[in-house]
Amino acid sequence: MSPQIIQLHSENANADISAQIVAGLSRPAGQKKLPTMLLYNERGLQLYDDITTKATEYYPFGAEEEILKNKVDEIVQTMHHGETRVFTDEIILELGAGALRKTSRILLSLSRLVNAASTRAPITYYALDLEEREIVRTLGEISASEIGESLQGKVDTKGLCGTYDDGLKFVLEGGLNVNDNINPVLTSLSLSGLGDISPISSTGTSTFISSWDSSSEEDSDYSPISTPDEAQLPLHILFLGSSLGNFSREEAVEFLGSLPLRAGSGDTLLIGLDHNNDKAEIEEAYNDPQGLTKEFIMNGLRAAGTALGNEDMFKQKNWEYVNRYDSGRRQHEAFLRSKCDHRVEDPSSPAQFLFLKDELVKIEQSYKFSESDAFSLFSGSNLRPIQRWTDSSKRCSLWLLERPAFVFPPLKRPTTRHNPFGMPTTEQWQQLWSAWDCITQRMIPPSMLYQKPIDLRHICLFYFGHIPTFLDIHLSRLLQEPHTEPEIFKYIFERGIDPNVDDPTQCHVHSTVPEKDEDWPTLTSILQFQTRVRARVLKLYADIDSNRISLTRKVARVLFMTFEHEAHHAETLLYMLIQRAGTGTLPPPGFAIPPWRSLAAIWDSAPFPKTKTVTLGPAEVTLGHDDAETDDMDPLFAKDVDGHEFGWDNEHGVRVVQVGKFSIEWRPVTNGEFFEFYLRKGKGLVEIPASWVK
Repeated sequence: MSPQIIQLHSENANADISAQIVAGLSRPAGQKKLPTMLLYNERGLQLYDDITTKATEYYPFGAEEEILKNKVDEIVQTMHHGETRVFTDEIILELGAGALRKTSRILLSLSRLVNAASTRAPITYYALDLEEREIVRTLGEISASEIGESLQGKVDTKGLCGTYDDGLKFVLEGGLNVNDNINPVLTSLSLSGLGDISPISSTGTSTFISSWDSSSEEDSDYSPISTPDEAQLPLHILFLGSSLGNFSREEAVEFLGSLPLRAGSGDTLLIGLDHNNDKAEIEEAYNDPQGLTKEFIMNGLRAAGTALGNEDMFKQKNWEYVNRYDSGRRQHEAFLRSKCDHRVEDPSSPAQFLFLKDELVKIEQSYKFSESDAFSLFSGSNLRPIQRWTDSSKRCSLWLLERPAFVFPPLKRPTTRHNPFGMPTTEQWQQLWSAWDCITQRMIPPSMLYQKPIDLRHICLFYFGHIPTFLDIHLSRLLQEPHTEPEIFKYIFERGIDPNVDDPTQCHVHSTVPEKDEDWPTLTSILQFQTRVRARVLKLYADIDSNRISLTRKVARVLFMTFEHEAHHAETLLYMLIQRAGTGTLPPPGFAIPPWRSLAAIWDSAPFPKTKTVTLGPAEVTLGHDDAETDDMDPLFAKDVDGHEFGWDNEHGVRVVQVGKFSIEWRPVTNGEFFEFYLRKGKGLVEIPASWVK
């Protein structure tokens, strides 16, 4: 029985590829290119299969296969948050499936998560690729094999015929959610590995809120944190073969960011990335002595001719294959080089293409990834690594990623167009609010609301009110507007406890707060207040954009300062909450619990540094900002906002410090090392950290 194939190619697919060919070949000499997609027609897929099976120099395939051979069960269980059984229906989607030899190991491991075969398999695998006959062939071979017998009633295999864009559009439009028998109870069970999500009900209403505050205040503006759409099946995307390298750095970030992984849902991405390996090794991998890669690339010429209406329009004798690797850019490029001056006519249009002797036509690129490249890619795509597996030669990695409930974007170096210490954007505010809401509304249970997270601090409820109150006070002061109601909040929440650095038992002046739990404002009223204050911030940005309010350095400073204030409190509140790990604080929902055993095995196998310490310095270090607040009122500087770097008062004034030569250990003290010290030399001298759970 033939596998089910869903045809996704648009009616204009052939016209689109033809237009890309014509546009690419119409460029000036030295800039011509052909679409990489041409390499993966039916013949190209077969030739690529030959490369992966016969060209031992092509290491990326073998490296990933080795990882899957040794770690596939661990990978699949980590994909399911440590579960050894599948509790709900789910979708596996592979982008650019190819011959399925590596994938077959994953499918077999998935089948082992299903207790017993049934008439309707709980797991459905979709292979997305360009050529329907190749999808039918490879799925048919799987079905007819012993692996296929193991998959029956456990894992259904189907095909999607189209491009990446076609497939992702199909998913976003709900094309994969064809099962009408989704069990919402089982669906919620499948999220158990993400942390304690019980505070959020299936209707999206926070039962934490109702248990914190039994009062029913009408006309509430408060919207609880959204939760994953339980009507959508869990989705796990496979993107193997280092295929992401075919995208430019910018395109790769955009592509991964567009994947339909629901934030904080348990959806995952398993992706293969090739490392920044030796130049000669990479160039040989893409130009094997047997000529298999050459034949694969030359087939792209035939595919280009076919798309334009004449398979033989590009004479093979006029072309040769060349490749090169740029170690600095970590980019491999594949070219067709013209062996002579010649002209090619497009049979479907008046277009003519002139090629000079030795002119290069680019047809493929493959970026490689350093450690820094990989983490920059993930953070830029709003993805979080759960675990990573590397082959024995350390040439390739498989990364398991999730889209978390929120992210902390990495700081970027200041440029003339961007300064990380400038006025925050509305997008940055939204990211910060998502983080703050997760910390306060999802990690603090009702039992902790009226408790102090640590000594010499206010109760947890205080911090719910302090952040919007501080923001509101400074907005009112800036705009000369009334405070947001209830105005009484400014007397309760303005200032927190700030112990004296020299004598922590003494505190600076702070707000007078209620002594009894019942005298505090209700949580609902605080959250409603917070919503209204945040609306003030967004309105201010809208007024600036519409020129109703002039953007001055003073306005920008208030926005920067209040943003930093909230970010600082998010950090310090997390520090305080971790002291209550095991005695109240909940793990953040929407983040996969780290696979500790798997991580420990990797850490234990990592080599120790060759030397215990590293010597640094002497060096000259520049500290501080040139940011005099008095300049805000100076007409020469008042509207100088773009690119300006703001700082706190004690940071003003750039100064240069000479740092002498010193040595420091490569690694911080590990938990294991500290525990060993606690048991022996430190016995009776140190205590177990409050954040450790016995």
